Amino acid sequence: MARNSTAFSRRRLRQGVQIVGYDTSGPGLLLSHAAGDADAPTEVEFVPLDPGTELDYALGERHCAGTVTDAGHVRCPEPTAPQCPQHRSTWVCAKCTGTCLKDEMDCTEPHVVYLAAFAPDTFKVGVTKEWRLETRLREQGADRGVRVTTVPDGRIAREREAEIAESVADRVRVPDKRAGLHRAVDADAWEELLAEYGTGDGDRYGFDYGLDLRDRPVAETVAAGTVRGVKGRLLVLDRAGTTYVVDLRDLVGHEITPGAAGRDLQASLGAWE
Repeated sequence: MARNSTAFSRRRLRQGVQIVGYDTSGPGLLLSHAAGDADAPTEVEFVPLDPGTELDYALGERHCAGTVTDAGHVRCPEPTAPQCPQHRSTWVCAKCTGTCLKDEMDCTEPHVVYLAAFAPDTFKVGVTKEWRLETRLREQGADRGVRVTTVPDGRIAREREAEIAESVADRVRVPDKRAGLHRAVDADAWEELLAEYGTGDGDRYGFDYGLDLRDRPVAETVAAGTVRGVKGRLLVLDRAGTTYVVDLRDLVGHEITPGAAGRDLQASLGAWE
């Protein structure tokens, strides 16, 4: 898959472009240019979402984002978005609680059971490969994180996670993450959780995504404005005096054209509602 840090030119946008994915580690959007045979893979370009980047895309029709492979992007006309049943994939390991759901267990390297905090007081337990711990916390947009334990393989890690999940959530909804964007973590509640699971003072993580928010941003699905930052899959944009927060997943599947959409957007006063 080709990556290019330059944005699509207006000429190429007029030929048809679809948002087919996003990268939370970059962070950036994956855009596919529709050209030639609809069944042939097309080049995928990477548009970075660095702070200060100006986005000016109007969102059009939304349909299945198809699939992205090493050869490029293959389009799909099905109306279900972001992916139709044929192109929707489920990571079977996410459903594991210690009994392997694969034909052969392959998670034989060290895994970490961790706790993550999302401001102000939403906490979750999770599992990841040991070397991916910090990356995984950032992917989720966690404000803080801590290693609970390291175990020899994924099966043992999932068993331990399932035990903790009886009292700590193992999933956090996007609206809950969005609601705390302008808040700080409740330090007392976080320390109380850490004390309960015996994590001590070591191997803690704290993240600053540079959003510098005083008020709660307005939730919208737009791709126009000045990028303030990205926190997990939440894109924060400034536009016309108001700060908006966009779930990147809600952009996937949209055809885009140059020029911000003309529709009126909710003003910042509505952030308090």
